[in-house]
Amino acid sequence: MAEPRIRVSVEGAVAIVTVARPEKANAFDIDMLKELSAACDDVEANAAVRVAILTGEGKAFSAGGDIRAWAGMEANEFGHAWVRFGHRVFERLATLRMPLIAAVNGHALGGGLELAAAADIRIAETQVKIGLPEAGLGMVPGWSGTQRLVKRFGAQAVRRMLLGGEVLAAAEALALGIVDQVVETGTAVDAARAYAARIAARGPAATEISKLMISVANGEDKGAAVEALGSILVAKTGDLKEGVAAFTGKRPADFKGEW
Repeated sequence: MAEPRIRVSVEGAVAIVTVARPEKANAFDIDMLKELSAACDDVEANAAVRVAILTGEGKAFSAGGDIRAWAGMEANEFGHAWVRFGHRVFERLATLRMPLIAAVNGHALGGGLELAAAADIRIAETQVKIGLPEAGLGMVPGWSGTQRLVKRFGAQAVRRMLLGGEVLAAAEALALGIVDQVVETGTAVDAARAYAARIAARGPAATEISKLMISVANGEDKGAAVEALGSILVAKTGDLKEGVAAFTGKRPADFKGEW
């Protein structure tokens, strides 16, 4: 059985998700996207986990999509099996119930930057380069590079990277708000652990709901976030308990407007 290329470990309240394909600079193929989706499910199902960290094995964070994985696809297959599927997986990552910290331990280019952008906080090592080289290959970003990145970093920063082909050093990315902290080489994961400890010490319910509220304010995942917030609120009401009791008891409900 092949070794998993998306590994999950749990350290108390912190889950660490590692992209583990160092021989290919942690570039993604279809099977890795499926593994990442499954890892999201595993992390979210663990009630003890309050924060997640995402990083890459070896010297790279992620080179994004493996060109050999998609280069031979027909246009329709490329659009659906590669772009749309990858987009859904990255959306799954971005909407984890707990805060996600990207420990950017190596270059994050193209899909690798889209991967890092799915996190709530990004901590990059000083040697890291960040960019969107897709247009130089005759293609466009497909995993929310023109959508989530614009919402989170602003259109002009994305224009510079995508239209101008600018590759940013970590310090430049920090000044533009693309990363939140720059640390010495080899220390991103430790810095992420320290930041995760800060988050984990705060109220877990308030933290989770705050993440949802920020998503709504930023125009991301608005429908799902609003419905999740409403469902959490309603689930705690006396009226819901009465409604369920009435249904199971096969009687009319006697709602009292109890919150």
